[in-house]
Amino acid sequence: MKSKNIGGKRLEWVDQAKGLGIFLVIYAHNIPFSEAYIYSFHMPLFFFVAGMFHPKLTSKSTIVHRAKSILIPYFFWATFLYVFWYFLGRHYGDSLNHNLDPLKGLVGVFYAQGDIEYMDWGIPMWFLPAIFVTFCLYSFLNLIKHKHVKLLGLVALIVFGLAYPCFSDFKLPWSLDVACVSLSFYALGNFLKPHLLEITKIRLVLFFIISVVMSLALALLNSKIDMYRAQYGNELLFLLNGTSGTLMVLLFFKLIHWNTIFSYLGKNTILLLALHFRALTVIKAGLLIFGITNFNFDEPGKFAVSCLQVILLLPVIYVVNKYIPLLNGKVKKA
Repeated sequence: MKSKNIGGKRLEWVDQAKGLGIFLVIYAHNIPFSEAYIYSFHMPLFFFVAGMFHPKLTSKSTIVHRAKSILIPYFFWATFLYVFWYFLGRHYGDSLNHNLDPLKGLVGVFYAQGDIEYMDWGIPMWFLPAIFVTFCLYSFLNLIKHKHVKLLGLVALIVFGLAYPCFSDFKLPWSLDVACVSLSFYALGNFLKPHLLEITKIRLVLFFIISVVMSLALALLNSKIDMYRAQYGNELLFLLNGTSGTLMVLLFFKLIHWNTIFSYLGKNTILLLALHFRALTVIKAGLLIFGITNFNFDEPGKFAVSCLQVILLLPVIYVVNKYIPLLNGKVKKA
């Protein structure tokens, strides 16, 4: 989820798309009426964008660089979140009612799967190991010289990922099966990148309209998606919906050329992903001070809380970027 560059120049429309994507992650976790629609494409968007910037040549240095930018922030923030949960979080709210085993929670830091039983401390963090696995799988496929064999391998991995939850409830480490499914969006992003960069204005408008219509229609036809739990509903509808929703967001920001806050958010997705629930904890603690104990917010309240979560994290983003940028996935290339 680190920021990307081409020829030293940032693609602001991609940053803005990522920024909207991470805000939708935060907003959807507050369970708005549009939750199911957001879930239909918000994770595919990130896999697609990551695929757009897959390195042309895979080497030891590119793998090490990607590991530093994803896994070091993951293990630091996952450990931080687990410690917070162990000493405080598990003693309140739903976590208290679930009576969870702290040892399983610790295992979850390294396993990065297993639902609340193993990741009650921070389920959204599943995405970071999963996208690293996706990167590694695609890098492996790129070592295959024969195009048809490479395509066959890609299809086989995607089919395995989609079929696995139909035959087993066992959660694979680092969401391996989900990463196989994510290859569909990752590979498509890598393939479509030059076309998106060079698309004409007329085609841009046309494909944006088509993607909006498809995204809305397909979301209505399918059941709720949850990639972490490998819940895809109708698999074909999921793949089409995830792609159309992703293109809808990307084409929108390529079309409007507005400089928005989303550009900044898109450059800082790891911190927002890792800490937005803790920002919600701060908000609830503040409400308790004023005697407010009902956290069942109405729709405007959910949107306002999501905005406040982002605002509370802005100082954290500033400090981390200034003093420890590695914890936000910012690694200098060797």
